[in-house]
Formats: sequence, structure tokens, C-alpha cells
Amino acid sequence: MPKEFKYRGFTLEGLQTMSMDEFIHLLPSRQRRSLLRGLTQEQRILLENVRKVKEAIAQGEKTVVKTHVRDMIILPEMVGVTVLVHNGKAFTPVEIKPAMIGHYLGEFAITNKPVRHGTPGIGASRSSMYVPLK
Repeated sequence: MPKEFKYRGFTLEGLQTMSMDEFIHLLPSRQRRSLLRGLTQEQRILLENVRKVKEAIAQGEKTVVKTHVRDMIILPEMVGVTVLVHNGKAFTPVEIKPAMIGHYLGEFAITNKPVRHGTPGIGASRSSMYVPLK
């Protein structure tokens, strides 16, 4: 049996039913300050689109939301939606789960590719000049 999700002592249903002001006071200081200043126009549009997609999901459709808004804080009403977040080059699919509440969308769409070190090629360094050619 999986452990029931709780955020600061509240279940997901409890978080979804509470008002925005009550939820904001549960967040860490940086997210709380950001939301107390209000949502930007882009964030409002994203939230409206998420609400539309949630209605479509309730009717059985499979839809996603595309966005460049990486500084949006994940709210309880966004849980269950797949958001395509732009990482500077492509859109990365992010399926929002309850554990992501309070984090930024951009945290889940990494912007740099991890370095994969391989074998050095010819001319890669001064020492590779003396590697015998096969």
C-alpha cells in the first residue's frame, strides 16, 4: 500500500479545496513572496489553459499544455496535467505529480545536457598525438 501524500500535513484533496491565500502561507518563503506579488500575465494564461485541459481530461481526452513559463510555481490544481515546458531548445514533457507542489516548472525541464566523456580522438589533446593509430 503506497504512503498517502501529504504536503505540510495536508492531503492533496485538502490542498485543492483550500483557498489560494491559505495555500500560499504553507509555501517556502521564495515561492510565498512570488505568489503574494501576484501572477504575471503569462502565468495567468498558463493557469487558464491548465484548467481547460483538466476539464478535457475529465471528459476523457488526452491533451497537454505547451509553455515557456518556467517560473510558474506548481499549484495543487495543476496535479494530473502534462505540461510541455520549453528548455531553450525543445519542449520537455512534465507530468505533474503531487510531490511537485511548491516547486517551479523549470526545475523539471533541465536546460543543459549532461556531459558524456568518451575516449579522446586524434588531436583532442597534446598527449593524444602519441596514441598509436589502429
